[in-house]
Amino acid sequence: MRIGQFSDTFLPVVDGVGRVVSNYAKYLGQRCEACYVITPLQSGLYRGGLPYDIIDFCGFPLPRARQYHAGVPSIDIHYLRRFARAKMDIVHAHTPFVAGREAYRKARKKGLPTIATFHSKYYDDFYQFSKSNTFANVGSNMVVDFFSKFDQVWAVSKSTADVLREYGFNRPNEIVENGTERKTPDPLAIRAATKHFGLKDNPILLFVGQMNWKKNIRRILESAQVLVRQNYKYQLVLAGQGPSEKEVRELADTLDLGERVIFTGHISDAAKLDGLYARADLLVFPSLYDNAPMVVREAAALNTPSLLIRGSSAAEVVRDGENGLLAEDTTEDVAAKIAWALDHIRQVQAIGQEAGKTIPKYWEAVIDEVLARYEELIRFKARTPKNG
Repeated sequence: MRIGQFSDTFLPVVDGVGRVVSNYAKYLGQRCEACYVITPLQSGLYRGGLPYDIIDFCGFPLPRARQYHAGVPSIDIHYLRRFARAKMDIVHAHTPFVAGREAYRKARKKGLPTIATFHSKYYDDFYQFSKSNTFANVGSNMVVDFFSKFDQVWAVSKSTADVLREYGFNRPNEIVENGTERKTPDPLAIRAATKHFGLKDNPILLFVGQMNWKKNIRRILESAQVLVRQNYKYQLVLAGQGPSEKEVRELADTLDLGERVIFTGHISDAAKLDGLYARADLLVFPSLYDNAPMVVREAAALNTPSLLIRGSSAAEVVRDGENGLLAEDTTEDVAAKIAWALDHIRQVQAIGQEAGKTIPKYWEAVIDEVLARYEELIRFKARTPKNG
C-alpha cells in the first residue's frame, strides 16, 4: 500500500497534529510499500534516515504564529514534479487548509479514496486570529465544506466528533484515536531532566504545550499564585514555546511567582521531555481548546496523572479521582485541586499508576486499526462505479 499523509504542520514543529502525522508516517512507513508526507517547506525539516518520504512545497511563516508555515504549492515547480511522480493508493488529510486541498486535488485527479481527520477547534482559531464571530463562522463553514468532500471523515475522540457536528457537519464520522509511544520511567532520564532544568526536591507541577493563551495558561499561573499565598512548596515547569510566551512570562512576573516557575522553551530532546513527565507529580492542563491532547496520554504512559477541566474535550478519558483529577474552570477550584494533590502525593501516585493502565493507546494498535480501515476503503472504492 502507498499512502499520502497531508499536513500543514510537521516536525520540527511539535504541535499535536504535526506529531500525530509524524507517528502515522513512521509506523506506516515501516509497514507499507511507501508513505509520503506532504507539508510546507520549513527550516529544520527532518529528512535523512526516515522510513517515509517528505514532499515539501514552498512555505513561509505565518505572521502571528511564526512557528507555523503556509505555502503556495501551485508555484513550486520542483514540488509539482515530485508530487506528480508519487504513486498513491489512498490519501489522508490532517488539515482543511493548503496541504489538505492538495490531498483532495491529488485524489480527484487520480480517483483515489480519501480520508480527512478532524483534529482541532477551528472556530476558536479563527476567532483568536480575527476577534470576529462572523469571520469565525465563515471559516468554520469552509472547514465543514472541505470535510464534506471526503469519502471518510475521522475524529480523534467522541467529543471532537461532537464539535464537528456543532459546526454543521451532518454526515457520519468514525472515531480513530491518536496513539502514544510505549515507554517506562527511566531513572537516568529523570536525573538528567532534574539537573538540566534545575529542579529541586519540591513537588513538580508540569504544563507541556504551546505558550498560547488559548491553552488557558492564565488559569495555571493564577492558581499558582493562590498556592504561594497558602505557603505550598512546589515548582511549576512550563514546557513549550508559542506566540504568547512573552506575555506569559510577564504575567508570571506580575504575579510574583519568581523562581517557582521554570520556562524551558522548546524541548527537542525526547529523553529530556520524558524525564520531565516522569519527574512531575502532576500534569496541569486546563485547556478548553484541545480535543484529544497527546500530552495527557504521554504523561499517563509514564504514570503521571493529569489535572483537566471538567467537561472539556481533553477530559473525556479521565475519571475524577481514579485515573486523573478534574476541576471546574475557576482559579479557586484549580488551585484547590492542586492543593489536594500536594497534600496527598501518595494517592496522586496511585492515580498515576491507574492512568498508565487506562489512558494510553499505543501506536502499534492504532496503526493496525488505521491500516484495516485504509484497506477496507480501498476495496470499497474499487467496487464503486465512478459515476456512483
